[in-house]
Amino acid sequence: MELNSHASKNRRKLSFFWSVLPMIVMLGGISIGYFIFNIRAEPMILMGSAVASFIAIGHGYTWDDILKSICAKISEALPVILIVASIGFLIGAWMVSGTIPMMIYYGLQLINPQYFYISAFLLGALISVCTGTSWGSIGTVGVAMIGVAIGLNVSLPIAAGAIVSGCWFGDKLSPVSDSTNMAALAAGVNLYSHIGHLLWTTGPGFILCCFIYSYMGMSIDTSINTPENIVNLMTSIGNIYHFNLFLLLPPVIVLYGSLSKRPPIPMLFLSTLISMILALVFQEFSASSVGESVVSGFKLSMIEGNTVSAISSDVSRLLERGGAISMFSSFVTVFSAFSFAGAMSVTGSLHTVIYALTKGVKSTFRLVLTTIITTFTICACTANGTLPLLLCGDAFKDEYKKRGLAAKNLSRTTEDAGTVVEPIIPWSASGVYCATMLGVATLDYLPWAILCYSGIIFALLWAATGIGIAKYNENDKSESVITHQL
Repeated sequence: MELNSHASKNRRKLSFFWSVLPMIVMLGGISIGYFIFNIRAEPMILMGSAVASFIAIGHGYTWDDILKSICAKISEALPVILIVASIGFLIGAWMVSGTIPMMIYYGLQLINPQYFYISAFLLGALISVCTGTSWGSIGTVGVAMIGVAIGLNVSLPIAAGAIVSGCWFGDKLSPVSDSTNMAALAAGVNLYSHIGHLLWTTGPGFILCCFIYSYMGMSIDTSINTPENIVNLMTSIGNIYHFNLFLLLPPVIVLYGSLSKRPPIPMLFLSTLISMILALVFQEFSASSVGESVVSGFKLSMIEGNTVSAISSDVSRLLERGGAISMFSSFVTVFSAFSFAGAMSVTGSLHTVIYALTKGVKSTFRLVLTTIITTFTICACTANGTLPLLLCGDAFKDEYKKRGLAAKNLSRTTEDAGTVVEPIIPWSASGVYCATMLGVATLDYLPWAILCYSGIIFALLWAATGIGIAKYNENDKSESVITHQL
């Protein structure tokens, strides 16, 4: 006890330099290692964690203090890890049952290549608004649509960008989205007032997406698509599976659970269980193959008979997906990112950096710009889109009020620079997840994930012109927090 008391007395507050140094090391390491030498981001994030830990020890903190902080942060990530694993199980089960292949099969029949990009964007937006989950939408409808894109021979980076934009549109605007509720709660804003104010930046972004995806689709020369390839693809899928309406039951379960605000993990497991039963009843796979598909992912080698040799490589690219093991890279990224956040939080470094950034800010434009930079920096450093919503919402709240600005300007800005930016950060959990699910590198789909960065552009435009900037009114009921019960 005396040693711990002595250690506590020796703890010293970090200066801005020592607080920001781990961020500089990590971002610099990622910039050099990831973009130049093609080194994965996780070792660079852990290097930043090591620097943050050494700085903490040099300022009087013990390794036990750092370890406890890291463990506390990783424990916060456990729900995310469980959901990621659940989605891995789910996709494997939907593949072996024929649910996703059926979506792909009829998608190839019904969707004209020239309208594919806009269709993928609007479908992702619709499902994510209803369910409030971008990850669930990417892992289900997103996987099916990227399969259709492969079959139609359209650009996969554009297709992935359209899917990501659509799925994060709903994550930003849905009243049942956890990030939307957190942004409103942290800034002290009524949920529906927050969502309405988001339309100033998300609405123009939505229109821009519709225009660009429609234009890119209309420019497709359909003559370069070989009809025989698509016909062969559909024939192969039709030979592997037996389709019927019962195969739509698993996604209906997930949709019902989201709309009725049921706990997501039990609903995902229920959908997985139903899919496994459907696979055994309607498809020609053994029980061991069904179990293997859920854990390790669906493989064409599970098909009995001589059918496999006649199946093209396009079919294997399309169907060999899913399984909890396929999500392992996402687990590693989440572990690395939250370890860094834990090493930083033990000394209060993030709060020190935020306080330094807000000093000397005078105009509305500079305040919004500072909020965007801070939110994005925290999102990039922690590889987490939720943490900056909570930190910046709390840190900037008084500053906005002092300048006569409504808090919903703050909650909107944190979502513009945090929630929807996360999937285009290559080392973030969402970035890795999307790249894994869609089979397209984050940097490849980044230019086409228009909704993920257009919000920042419009936020700065409105801040510079004063358009769409709400003034503070203490009698305004929108300044009271009434959030949706998740």
